[in-house]
Amino acid sequence: MLPPERARPVPLPLRDRWRAASAAAGWRFPSDWSLPEVDAVCAAADGDLLPALGALGGARARSGAGLPEVLDDVAALHAAMALPDDLVAADADALPAAWLRAAAEGWAEVAGTPRTDPVDPLTGLSTAAYLHRRLAEVYRRSRHRGGCPSATHVLLLAAADLSGVVGWPRLAAQVLLAETLHVVFDRGETLAVLGPSVCAALVERDAGLSARVAAVRAGALDRFSREDALSGVPVSVRVERLPLVLPGVAGLLKAVSRA
Repeated sequence: MLPPERARPVPLPLRDRWRAASAAAGWRFPSDWSLPEVDAVCAAADGDLLPALGALGGARARSGAGLPEVLDDVAALHAAMALPDDLVAADADALPAAWLRAAAEGWAEVAGTPRTDPVDPLTGLSTAAYLHRRLAEVYRRSRHRGGCPSATHVLLLAAADLSGVVGWPRLAAQVLLAETLHVVFDRGETLAVLGPSVCAALVERDAGLSARVAAVRAGALDRFSREDALSGVPVSVRVERLPLVLPGVAGLLKAVSRA
């Protein structure tokens, strides 16, 4: 008697296969992989992918991803589309030249364009570039007074784990984090958006800092709880010590910009 034929596993959706392959290829920040442009690429999978890949490259640049990381991600997409029934591994050498060019040009267009507007239009927070300039002012003033900024100021970081959130609710999460910072920090502090899921406040060390950290966490969770797509999303709030000298600021902002 022949054994019963095993049912063939149902293939995972393209988005899930792509994400798994990208993670295996070395994507380091799960929370910022999902973007609206990812969903646009999946929607265009049966048609002309090139415009969607260009938009994805630009979005990745805005989120702080480097070009090699972006191309590995696109290679993961190609592998996921080529082998829909299997676990796949990204192969950069197999990436079609047109795909590579579209993603790279989209990335370069954003990465190579200096941002002059100090305000992020979505959140109303300052940009990371403006925060860097503001920190430079703090360091110069402290040096003039013979002090150290790391003793007087801290960077408060509020981040949401959006690894399980897809599509436009990711943008809503960024707006809600920004709203929370605006409410808690209303004394002229510099507030900035650093990445798709990370916002920051440059604040002075004082006796009320711990209470305001708790207020940011509680306020963000309360706002998220009112949105079905964000209810239960973890929010982390922490205080980051500033570097002893200004040259370390750029590295710090880059390191904390992606959750």
